[in-house]
Amino acid sequence: MEQNYKLTISYDGSRYFGWEHQKSTENTIQGKLETVLARMLLADREESKTEAHNTDSVNKTAQTEALPAVSVTGAGRTDAGVHAKAMIASVRLDTPRSEAEIQDYMNRYLPEDISVDGLRRAAERFHARYSAVGKTYCYSCYAGNAKPVFERKYLTLLEQMPDVSRMREAAALLTGTHDFRSFCGNPRMKKSTVRTVDSIEIRVSGPYLRMYFHGNGFLQHMVRILSGTLLEVGFGKRSPEEMSAILAARDRTAAGYTAPAQGLCLIRVDY
Repeated sequence: MEQNYKLTISYDGSRYFGWEHQKSTENTIQGKLETVLARMLLADREESKTEAHNTDSVNKTAQTEALPAVSVTGAGRTDAGVHAKAMIASVRLDTPRSEAEIQDYMNRYLPEDISVDGLRRAAERFHARYSAVGKTYCYSCYAGNAKPVFERKYLTLLEQMPDVSRMREAAALLTGTHDFRSFCGNPRMKKSTVRTVDSIEIRVSGPYLRMYFHGNGFLQHMVRILSGTLLEVGFGKRSPEEMSAILAARDRTAAGYTAPAQGLCLIRVDY
């Protein structure tokens, strides 16, 4: 009997073309998850046909036959190179395996930079994307003299520490419910670009600067454009007072640059 499942997934997005399927490549987080689950379901079918096959032969057979369709829905669609500590996904599966067995199978066959940290049955109407009420992203920067060798894939390097007080002043003007079209990376966006950003918190710890964004939803590249704009304010290229005019312009060219993907990480999804 088909069941609905909720997955909590962490991944290093460095070598992936984002979360969502791409026509030109299978190297996406969603694609990897669906392929492993499809092979698991095919292995289940082979196992039910005959108990004589051992696990290795079952998996070998599963890789040669047509894979069943599996659709994994994520709470968001992270860009190429963006990471996640707790992406939530939902998927419907018809399998005799327990939650622990499904999780174990996925972690055995997924690449080492993708992990299923939690998996449990969910309510029938649970939907990872439409049931979400909020998300928290963190954009991380480094302004130290030494190289952050072991964190280099998760930080954006800055030549110096920006003026954080100016950044916080600008962030206060961006907080609230606004039309964020100026901060949308999709120029052909036809749906509403009004979003609520509940908070923008900027923290400094030694050479590390981190910006935390919490809101009810974010547009394509929105957090990266917000981060780039705030960094421009911190470096004196813009004034904090410009934020109101940028919002009112509803024009992508009015806002700052799109900060590099590697500094961005999805931290939490609220339900």
